[in-house]
Amino acid sequence: MTPQDGPGGQGFDAVVVGAGLGGLYALYRLREMGLSVLVVEAGPDVGGTWLWNRYPGARCDVESVDYSYSFSEELEQEWVWTERYASQPEILSYIRHVADRFDLRRHIRFDTRALSARFDEAAGRWDVGLDDDASTSVRFLVLATGALSTANIPDIPGLADFRGETYHSGIWPQDHDPDFGGKHVALIGTGSSGIQLAPQLASVAERLLVLQRSPNYSIPSRNGPLTAQQLAEVRSWYPERRKLARRTKRGFPLPADLTTESVFSFTPEERLDRFERMWRHGGAIFTSTFGDLGVDKAANATAADFVRSKIREKVTSPAVADLLVPTDHPLGAKRPCVDTDYFETFNRENVELVDIRSAPIEGITENGIQIADRHLDVDAIVFATGFDAITGTLFKIDIRGRGGRTLPEHWASGPRSYLGIGVAGFPNMFVITGPGSPSVLCNMTVSIEQHVEWIRDLLVHMREQGIVTVEPDEAAETAWVDHVAELAAATLMLEGNSWYVGANMPGKPRVFMAYAAGMASYDAEVQAIAQDGYRGFVLLT
Repeated sequence: MTPQDGPGGQGFDAVVVGAGLGGLYALYRLREMGLSVLVVEAGPDVGGTWLWNRYPGARCDVESVDYSYSFSEELEQEWVWTERYASQPEILSYIRHVADRFDLRRHIRFDTRALSARFDEAAGRWDVGLDDDASTSVRFLVLATGALSTANIPDIPGLADFRGETYHSGIWPQDHDPDFGGKHVALIGTGSSGIQLAPQLASVAERLLVLQRSPNYSIPSRNGPLTAQQLAEVRSWYPERRKLARRTKRGFPLPADLTTESVFSFTPEERLDRFERMWRHGGAIFTSTFGDLGVDKAANATAADFVRSKIREKVTSPAVADLLVPTDHPLGAKRPCVDTDYFETFNRENVELVDIRSAPIEGITENGIQIADRHLDVDAIVFATGFDAITGTLFKIDIRGRGGRTLPEHWASGPRSYLGIGVAGFPNMFVITGPGSPSVLCNMTVSIEQHVEWIRDLLVHMREQGIVTVEPDEAAETAWVDHVAELAAATLMLEGNSWYVGANMPGKPRVFMAYAAGMASYDAEVQAIAQDGYRGFVLLT
């Protein structure tokens, strides 16, 4: 491999893998420390998940004013969000603006993949191999690969034989917008992406077949334009709003109609009134209307029944509504979805819901999809089948720590980390929003900033104390893994076959991969560990 040198021909201080929100912020903070940094990005531009997930209807489920960086007051005041929930094009424009405004692009190599990262114990450095036959030696390896960045394309017999168009929501074409006008389209998957895609496809396709295995709860977004007055009000208290975000579970300010009390502390009329108010408010925060919806089955059932009743109100066909109403998992056990007119889509004459739980897909033919005794003739297939979440992209890199141990070997029974940041036996390697952190259960920008700043502080401590390498102690890592599992077991989230536990990936160990207690609790825990001299880490001089 051709060596890739940093300043002075000595390699770089750090390699950051990924130029999404996490990678850009890591670059910003590491560069601020005076470190030489190389960012490698597989895509042609910055953006991460918002570069690839450009399908029609793609939109964030956290309000735009909160799904944004907090490190620059000038950035907060100058950027104009136009909608309550920003669309993919607007978010990508924002990320590009950040990269340009802070002169980050000159540190990034686009269209470049990190193929390997091997720790050289003698040198105390990582040798990182890239896919253009280049390599570089770095002291710190920062993995900002994203929690939802490796598309899950089902292994369906005959897929290669299909003569029509195929797309995956997570790797939408970069060079053109597919034209579904006048076509018969099959949409496979009704998770968050499928729920956003369905109304868009139905509005242009001659016929849309939505293939559903598992029905999902979805809350209306109530999206709309963000007025100048609303934006000004947010800007007027942004500093306090950002501090408040880290003191909440979800990583954003909470509506006044939420309560930490039990649903059973209220009369049936009072709880119905609160559910109605939160339904009108919109968004996934509905699942937190009362304090015990995520931990008590009976309490959860009151909210689930409310949502089911709303689905039945929206769908004119009782038979179709029966298929769309979730009954096999509690509300919130899978990722809560947010939609605009998803259920109403099934009232259109050109839309059909196909139940592939009772009649599974048997294979794909040249002209369509075979299910049981029926063949679905289609011109295009759109897979909204999600991702190999949290760990999938990490496993695409041949990462080897002490003794040549690979990351998949260390994680053979499920992902293991300390704080979701470090991995025992992998010195000076840091994962941004990795397994064992709040990650996908929280506003990701808050998770990212909290992680990067904590890592920055650790690196400053290493510099001041003359520390050469840092890595978790194995006992501390095991204790953290157990702690994360206990937190999940105290909730209802283990009762859904979700990607939170890897259920969508055949053969993946069933482990709940996120820290379920939320941002406020997590931040308090990891800050206490830092104040205690980075308890649980092995610091070598």
